[in-house]
Amino acid sequence: MSGRLSDAALLDLVQRQTLRYFWDFAHPASGMARERSNPVANYDYLETVATGGTGFGIMAMLAGAARGFLPRAEVLERIAKIVAFLEAADRFHGVFPHFLNGATGRVIPFSAKDDGGDLVETSYLMAGLLCARQFFAAAAPSEAALRAAIDRLWRAVEWDWHRRGGENVLFWHWSPRHGWAMNHRITGWNECLIAYVLAAASPAHAVPPVVYHQGWTKSPVFRNGHSYHGVTLPLGPPQGGPLFFSHYSFLGLDPRGLRDRYADYWVQNGAHTRINRAHCIANPHGYAGYGPDCWGLTACDGDAGYGAFCPENDRGVIAPTAALSAMPYAPEASMAALRHFHDDRGGDLWGRYGFADAFNASRGWVAPSNLAIDQGPIVVMIENHRSGLLWKLFMSCPEVQAGLGRLGFASPWLESA
Repeated sequence: MSGRLSDAALLDLVQRQTLRYFWDFAHPASGMARERSNPVANYDYLETVATGGTGFGIMAMLAGAARGFLPRAEVLERIAKIVAFLEAADRFHGVFPHFLNGATGRVIPFSAKDDGGDLVETSYLMAGLLCARQFFAAAAPSEAALRAAIDRLWRAVEWDWHRRGGENVLFWHWSPRHGWAMNHRITGWNECLIAYVLAAASPAHAVPPVVYHQGWTKSPVFRNGHSYHGVTLPLGPPQGGPLFFSHYSFLGLDPRGLRDRYADYWVQNGAHTRINRAHCIANPHGYAGYGPDCWGLTACDGDAGYGAFCPENDRGVIAPTAALSAMPYAPEASMAALRHFHDDRGGDLWGRYGFADAFNASRGWVAPSNLAIDQGPIVVMIENHRSGLLWKLFMSCPEVQAGLGRLGFASPWLESA
């Protein structure tokens, strides 16, 4: 690639190109985000749309509209199309499955017993929809109709049902055929904080604070407090785990000044980012390419299959989404990685929908894929770094402010409410 773009121009380019995944490659019938861009063995990739990935894509499209990369009226129309599809799609106690058929709206099982509601994926979708509701705030009938439709979907989610009969914890899955057989309690620290925030914020099916304080925190990897590479990590597994822990919940949830009795979440996410990068610089396994400008371990496609890569599970696979979605937490280090991925790596990593999902320089491998859950956070977190847009939209929701207050959080958004 010839010529060196300014930082602002490069960020524009990356946001614009990555947005094409959600704008050009969306399912034509529903407007939903396809789960991935390449064929795989287990399902029809052209028909399979992702609930959480669509939530991320909605946020990305809002960023595109705000920057003038996408026409505002067409973004409104696209999101209205998605919402109309969702109103007719399979739901289970208001909770959407992980995958849907983008043409029919029928559930596509994620695994043998995961053929019903997925509360975490639904939380990502609802976060995106609430941002859209706040963005399209005009009195025009089309915007008012979209807000009303989003409210119907939001109010229908039975977060309280996912207590499995009143337990003080949320459960991830429920199926009309298999019930609670997945038996997966949502406990931290990981990517699921947003599910508890929205469960406490629900205007129709809220859960009490005890569910958060007893359920979310009951895990051997919730509290940490150890130091790695000279950085103290308040919460999470050894060395922090994959970087998406500090991305997915925080696409809308503003970590700046966000605190509760367990952590300061700006400190948590910054520490997690620095530890992940320091591990790549130390490069204990001697993988090719690792260094100060080439870092970022998270869940992504790998040369031996999809994996949740992290310092404790390092296989030489670097994912651009890991470093780029950390832009708010480590802007200089993230920009250096962006420069490396774009300027130094050249065309093998850059394609129609932005950066390839991942690469392993030790094996000379570049992923032939893009994934919705990896492309979305790139656009959104770069935008939060640049303008704070998605944080402003999500945190402006009165229900979110009330839910955070119920759970005992402090935030500048609550102080100014």
